[in-house]
Amino acid sequence: MIIKIDFESEVPIYEQLRRQIIEGIALGNLKLGESLPSVRQLAEDIGINLHTVNKAYNELKSDGYLNIDRRKGAVVSETLPESTEDFDKKLEEGFTYLISEAYLRGKKIDDILQLCSGIFKKYIKIDK
Repeated sequence: MIIKIDFESEVPIYEQLRRQIIEGIALGNLKLGESLPSVRQLAEDIGINLHTVNKAYNELKSDGYLNIDRRKGAVVSETLPESTEDFDKKLEEGFTYLISEAYLRGKKIDDILQLCSGIFKKYIKIDK
């Protein structure tokens, strides 16, 4: 999996890394049980501070996407997290902000639904 960091983005680097790992799992580029590079190795490979990688890995562990073991390092969890009330609330908050901004910029409901459907379908193809 190739990690691309936008150093000019307003999104913090650890969050960019976190998001790309989650997307890699969803797309099947990272398999359940697969080992990830060590914190030090990944930091060196993409040219960022190892504490940044460590923060991303720890958040992914906290969210249930990774297991971290002293001997094995970071490994994609064999069982992915289920939806929770907290996640549903976070999802609604994110959608509320994005949809309100899209509305103000003149997007129609069909545009938004088509975009969401297209994004979601790229993950469904992986399941089949």
